[in-house]
Amino acid sequence: MQFTSVQKRAAAWIAIAILVLLALRQLGPVLTPFVVAAVLAYALTPLVNRLDRLGRGHVPRALAVLLVELVFIVALLGLALLVVPILAKELPLMRDQVPVLLDRLSGWIEPLLAQFGVKVSLDVASIKGLMLQYLNGNVGETLGSLLSSLKLGGSVALAVVGNAVLIPVALFYLLMDWERFVARIVELVPPHLRGAFDSFTAESDTVLGEYLRGQLLVMLTLAIYYSVGLFLFGLDLALPIGIFTGLAVFVPYLGFGLGLLLATLAGMLQFASIKALVMVAVVYGVGQFVEGFFLTPRLVGERIGLHPLAVIFALLAFGQLFGFVGVLVALPASAVLLVGIRRVRGSYLASKLYQG
Repeated sequence: MQFTSVQKRAAAWIAIAILVLLALRQLGPVLTPFVVAAVLAYALTPLVNRLDRLGRGHVPRALAVLLVELVFIVALLGLALLVVPILAKELPLMRDQVPVLLDRLSGWIEPLLAQFGVKVSLDVASIKGLMLQYLNGNVGETLGSLLSSLKLGGSVALAVVGNAVLIPVALFYLLMDWERFVARIVELVPPHLRGAFDSFTAESDTVLGEYLRGQLLVMLTLAIYYSVGLFLFGLDLALPIGIFTGLAVFVPYLGFGLGLLLATLAGMLQFASIKALVMVAVVYGVGQFVEGFFLTPRLVGERIGLHPLAVIFALLAFGQLFGFVGVLVALPASAVLLVGIRRVRGSYLASKLYQG
């Protein structure tokens, strides 16, 4: 059986694509900061270009890049600093409320287990003394424990610090030369395919723009929802926890998990009753349901043309293949892939192979 030149080229491209995917999987940890920087550069380049045009050539592009990157970093730090007032208020409360909570827990667990014939006697006084010792703070002991954990996980800590330094540096150079990088890639496209390539990239830009706008709507909607929901239950720190949870959902699962943890801690310390668990179960349970089945599929999935089931599958599949970075780029990568699938499908339906 002889293969045509078209079939040989197709097989070669498929083999190259498989090799690239395998290389990406093996080099995942190394490529992570560059992938993150590239995604950020794609999103921030229009803003840099707008500032560059406003400067009319009198202001160096490097200054526009530094300004945009600085504002972005400050916004990220502002999101992280939302946690500071929460901890500043909760840590003193923990010293006061932990003994009360332990007494209530002991009074609830012992009668419950006694109903099943299990006799348990908790040494509440010793537990309270131990926890208060840690909360009141033996600074030297805490620092020693911290240093010990850093030694054990030195490679992890080094990777985190390295990425924190490398991502802004890579982002700066990408923002400076983004159009040049894109032009170099376009040069590799054969001239007879340039029209189709330009059409594909233009459609992909439109779809990714819709994705970013949809994701922002989801974040703002959830920030308002969580703030109002926690406020209606009477939580003092409803506003910072609600805003943090809503904005942090941009990082799937991790943002929601941190918000849930902060709300649970704040609720238990303020109410010291079952009301805290009810509050978290209602507000965060409904919030996760609405986000997963309505907001993200409708505001993000529909805008980029992905079915709600495809959105859920994309998050799980990319997360399984590429880990945390895969979850971050799942929807935008799926949007670009969808554009390609649409075009292949259109070509197939218009081909003689389909029409007979």
